[in-house]
Amino acid sequence: MNLKQQFKEGLITQNPVTVQLLGMCSVMAITTSLFNGIGMGLSVLVILTLSNIFIAALRKIIPNKIRIACFIVVIATFVTVVDLLLQAYIPDLATNLGVFIPLIVVNCIILGRAEGFCYKNGVAASAADGVFQGLGYTVILIVMCVVRELLGKGAFGGGILNGGDGIQLFPTHFAALGMALPVGGFLTLACVIAAMQYFLSKPKKKSEEKEEVAK
Repeated sequence: MNLKQQFKEGLITQNPVTVQLLGMCSVMAITTSLFNGIGMGLSVLVILTLSNIFIAALRKIIPNKIRIACFIVVIATFVTVVDLLLQAYIPDLATNLGVFIPLIVVNCIILGRAEGFCYKNGVAASAADGVFQGLGYTVILIVMCVVRELLGKGAFGGGILNGGDGIQLFPTHFAALGMALPVGGFLTLACVIAAMQYFLSKPKKKSEEKEEVAK
């Protein structure tokens, strides 16, 4: 198990959002405030990690023909627990996220890691994969929340700072209000993905240039 490699893959080279392009719906829908982004990110991180651990532990006794159904049962169990905990202790977050918490059951990130990684690897490696993939997802959510909230509302830290109102950095009438709408989610996500792809393409270009020079 290479923790450094898994960390790099989760945050950068195999980021579930910007590279694997998974979980797009929730990413664009709930990234209107930092409170929502952190809450959704941590929820997915916890569910993904616990699901990975249990699926990896049970992989040798899960029949291959019904493995997807078994994965969904395991994931749904943890989603239900997290959903009930949010409703009990952080009701505002549960209300803001709405149906997107139950929909984690069929989130492509979690099902994808269960099928592509946990079913083939041990518990320790699967636990690390869940943490790092969940962290990569959370980081992208936070980036999008900060950008959309700042440009769309002129504020920062909505739902968390300053009694939940956030810190107003400039007047709302100077903000691009469309950034707080669905179209803002599409634009922000497109820019974040483009920036990540550009960053990942630079080492490849350098290696290609070196090869050409060597020839």
